[in-house]
Amino acid sequence: MKIWSSLALLMVILLLGCAEGAKLVQEREDGGVVSYPFKGEQGSMLSSFRKDAMVLMKEKCGGLYTIVREGETKGRSRMASPVEGAQELVRERRWGIEFQCK
Repeated sequence: MKIWSSLALLMVILLLGCAEGAKLVQEREDGGVVSYPFKGEQGSMLSSFRKDAMVLMKEKCGGLYTIVREGETKGRSRMASPVEGAQELVRERRWGIEFQCK
C-alpha cells in the first residue's frame, strides 16, 4: 500500500508541474488577453488562477483596467500515464479575459 501512496503523490506533483497558470497570451499597447486553466466542476470564476490573471492585467495596465469580454478559449489535450502501461487523455480547459487599460 505504501508504494501506491508514493505513486499517487508523485503523480499529483507531476501533474501540477505540467499545468500552466495564468499568462498574457496577447499583448497590445492599451491592453491584451490573459488566459488561465480551470476545472469544469469548479468553474472559471473560482479557479485559483483567476486571481493571478487579475494581477497580470493590473501589472500590464499599471493599475486600472476594464474587462471587455471573457469566455472559454482553446485549451489543450495531452496523454498522461499515471501508472506504467496505462494512458489517459487529459483535457485542459482555459478561460480567456480580454481587457483594456484605463
